[in-house]
Amino acid sequence: MNIALDYFDASINRISAWVTGYRNVQKALLFALLQPNEKLRNLQDSGDFTQLMVAQEELKTAPFGEVWDEYCRQCGKPADGEWYSEVARYEKEVLSLRA
Repeated sequence: MNIALDYFDASINRISAWVTGYRNVQKALLFALLQPNEKLRNLQDSGDFTQLMVAQEELKTAPFGEVWDEYCRQCGKPADGEWYSEVARYEKEVLSLRA
């Protein structure tokens, strides 16, 4: 399987765009894996659209962010909000010296 990444608006900061784009793909995959797809499919197939709607709304507040942060910690990587200082340092010490 191949997954394509779209590094949006790299004109602002290509390093930050790479990090943001890569992390967003990982988050999308994690989010998809955390969905109770079989339960949702069964509700849809049985025509229980009210319970399906309720379940989908409750999923919006599921602890996705906490699972993502723990995944980052286990991988030895910074959680959201923690990685930008390294990009800013690189921008100041390396990118700003390029003309």
